[in-house]
Amino acid sequence: MTFVTHAAQLTTLLAEAAEKEPFDPNKVTPGVGGFLVVALLAIALFFLGFDMVRRLRRAKYRAEIQEAAAPVSDEADAGEADPRPEAQQ
Repeated sequence: MTFVTHAAQLTTLLAEAAEKEPFDPNKVTPGVGGFLVVALLAIALFFLGFDMVRRLRRAKYRAEIQEAAAPVSDEADAGEADPRPEAQQ
């Protein structure tokens, strides 16, 4: 038998079992599975937020370093671009 056949039989058995018991809306809860899903999502969100703050801080520091190094780099480039203007003629 294939997976589809087994899944169809399982669905039929579960539907028959559900029809035998009366539905009580007060017994419907997310249970342990729902709690675990929400807890795992919260933990993942915490670590993603922590990583995002770390990356943003790193990008900010790199930008500050590049801004501080830009004037020094511009002066060095200006000095190297034209060391002897008479040699270019």
